[in-house]
Amino acid sequence: MTLPGTATSYWIESSAGTSYPTLTEDVDVDVAVVGGGIAGICTAFELTRAGRSVRVFEAGRVAAAVTGHTTGRLSAAHPWIYRPLRERLGAEAARLYARSQQEAVDHVEATASALGIDCEIERRPSHIFTEDEDEADGLRAEADAVKNAGLEAAFVTETDLPFPVAGALRVEDQIQFHPRRYLVGLAEAIVANGGRVHENTRVTDLKEGEPCLLRTEHGAVVRAREVVVATLAPVFEQLRLSTRLSAIRELVVAGPIPADRDPGGMYITRELSTRSVRTAPLPDGRRLLLITGEGFAPGAGHVAERYERLIDWARKHFGATDITHRWSAQDTQTTDTLPWVGRAPGTEHVFVATGYARSGMSHGVMTGRLIADLLTDRTPPWADLYDPSRVHPAHEATATVENVAAIAGHYVGDRISAWSGSVEDVPKGSGRVVTVDGRPCAVHRDEHGNLTAVSATCPHRGCVVAFNDTESTWECPCHGSRFAADGTLLNGPANRPLEPITDLPG
Repeated sequence: MTLPGTATSYWIESSAGTSYPTLTEDVDVDVAVVGGGIAGICTAFELTRAGRSVRVFEAGRVAAAVTGHTTGRLSAAHPWIYRPLRERLGAEAARLYARSQQEAVDHVEATASALGIDCEIERRPSHIFTEDEDEADGLRAEADAVKNAGLEAAFVTETDLPFPVAGALRVEDQIQFHPRRYLVGLAEAIVANGGRVHENTRVTDLKEGEPCLLRTEHGAVVRAREVVVATLAPVFEQLRLSTRLSAIRELVVAGPIPADRDPGGMYITRELSTRSVRTAPLPDGRRLLLITGEGFAPGAGHVAERYERLIDWARKHFGATDITHRWSAQDTQTTDTLPWVGRAPGTEHVFVATGYARSGMSHGVMTGRLIADLLTDRTPPWADLYDPSRVHPAHEATATVENVAAIAGHYVGDRISAWSGSVEDVPKGSGRVVTVDGRPCAVHRDEHGNLTAVSATCPHRGCVVAFNDTESTWECPCHGSRFAADGTLLNGPANRPLEPITDLPG
């Protein structure tokens, strides 16, 4: 199946490249930040403003992984979170959540203005909508909870979407922006403030102590008083958080539409495997329509069909006949649906940020401010709300059991169901997990017929990977690690590649 558009993120394509040096020598620093996405860059920026010595270590390029593949929707109106939060933890918790998120939204505009970053900030209303009449009353109750939490919110039955809705929660004064331009600007400010940014520098080991010791894949040692792990999922096993996290993948398609078809805001629904809608300005006066959705677990397959559904929906409702870009994104969700931001459980000097669940822009900015406050002897009123040491047994039990059961099912079942064909039968442009001499092998044959074989066992926890034909990647269905066809590591929580196999027959 041939899909339209280039398989490239518009945000990466339309922003400046970066070329920060790889760390090749041992260094000492106050704070080591592992991860150069929105959470890591925002944290480092806030700390350098406070006068701390900071170095950022990014395995690839700044804001080119998860953050470079987001939609750039910066909103405190997160889907279906306020009413459950109020019922579970009380009205004050909901108010603190709303305040922490709205302050993050406003902080981006203020920071971009102060630094002169042109990141296409547009103040727009944010909507959570439903087309299902049976869902309207629940959304109305959610709107009441959002309003009571302190946001300027209302339940409406009319929107600027080109199709009718049963109802929508509308929250005023939110932001859509160019996320990578913003973070590239922040990275420059980090360096101007005396910090350092290192790209192509993967941290593979962490030992907490005084100081903490980090080791990179190139053998350099970093000695740090404090460490912030701001990766998609915690990449160090001693943090012991992976069984309470689940990975989510989503797809994005984008294409130009006339300005008069702009729906005038941001929209998201949990229906249709989640749909998110926004636009961005184009140089020729048109708008770039971005449609996100088709959420699925890594390794679930049928990616091309999922793209087709998104494309058909964009064409049907918005007349987006020219799809110019498509890409995918990944996120994580905690068992109680709130992010973990703060000191990692059982540690003194390690801080963690993860579990943003489709709302990474405001959570990432909030993370930077929260962790910077904690490291400069200030405690914001919402620190306990996001504390990674919190446990809510009544609310988390079911999700935790489901996570563990799913992981166990993959660990055993995927070995049993490995493809029974031979290596010679792997088609061109595809990959299969083949059992050879009792071991699962991930075999890929490129369009020219060249064969590559690597271990199918994910180095994180030993689950068997699955092949994504559309993106030519191996994906771990247990915790979401992703690898290129040749086994090169793309995303954690794994922190090393799939092992090569050189003795495979065929």
